[in-house]
Amino acid sequence: MSIDADRLAAAPKVALHDHLDGGLRPATVAELAAGIGYELPVSDPEALGAWFFAAADSGSLVDYLTTFDHTVAVMQTREALVRVAREFVVDLAADGVVYAEARWAPAQHVAGGLTMREAVEAVRDGLAEGEAEAAASGRTIVARQLATVLRHHAPSREVARLVTEDGAASRVAGLDIAGPEDGFPPSVQASALEWIRAHHAPCTIHAGEAAGVASIAEALDWGAWRIGHGARLIEDLERTASGWRLGETARRVRDHRIALELCPSSNLQTGVCARIVDHPFGALEDAGMRVTVNCDNRLMSATTMGREMGLLADAFGYTFVDLRRFTLDAAAAAFVDDETRRRLIEDVIVPGYARLGAGA
Repeated sequence: MSIDADRLAAAPKVALHDHLDGGLRPATVAELAAGIGYELPVSDPEALGAWFFAAADSGSLVDYLTTFDHTVAVMQTREALVRVAREFVVDLAADGVVYAEARWAPAQHVAGGLTMREAVEAVRDGLAEGEAEAAASGRTIVARQLATVLRHHAPSREVARLVTEDGAASRVAGLDIAGPEDGFPPSVQASALEWIRAHHAPCTIHAGEAAGVASIAEALDWGAWRIGHGARLIEDLERTASGWRLGETARRVRDHRIALELCPSSNLQTGVCARIVDHPFGALEDAGMRVTVNCDNRLMSATTMGREMGLLADAFGYTFVDLRRFTLDAAAAAFVDDETRRRLIEDVIVPGYARLGAGA
């Protein structure tokens, strides 16, 4: 069913899976590139946005990831990181997002002379500026960052230490393991994951996108609190006349209420499925999984949280009652302290959906 666009824009949203280096404004990429003499495929912002979408629309996760070479290249100074983080928050707030986690890999942003800690502090300051700018326009949003370790890079514990040693001061809410899944299981970053687990810190691991159910099981074995993507968990489900038959990994995800950070439009680009109506989101939700709605990379997918929710509503007949449930599940899975979580749920999300006629 179609949902009214104005009401959808007003719906509170929670963005758990949004890459900082995948959410830049095309104009910002062009301006930052011009400032450092970096050559882009095209320089006109509108054409550049179209180029990113087309280049990412390859059907291959590996090819999709090459588009980040350009965004990372222009994010090598404190000033650039502050700007990108500020705009990240402002743009999400304008889309009705009330809580967001910006995930990014600090090790990729030291080419300009910054240390990883300095880069993290720059993003911290940009997130704070974005919150303030959004508040000045009457929008409430809480923003945190996730420190990402790329699985195809050399093993590193240093990023994990940034999460546990200075996380609160730098708004670092947890660790993310990302990068190519095939051939690079989470175990290649065992030192980071062991550190996080020893310090009882939150962790999300990309799995079940390019690789199958086994990658999700391994992510759980390594202590993932959430699964980044997880769409291919559908391969561990079978629809029967009496309902869903779940395999071992699917039962673990369902029974432990592990949130799946599903990213429909992005998955179309990386070859998970060909149409939104074919996306596993609907079946996974029907089978009782904790599903959440995410953009992954707003620049590469030319999308917004509102658009993703609208696409899912059109494909699976979801109403604002359903979108409220997905949002509350995302808030419950957020890597944030309980006081902030309760304030977001009780003071922002629940009243926001009540105004839309979806629950009290």
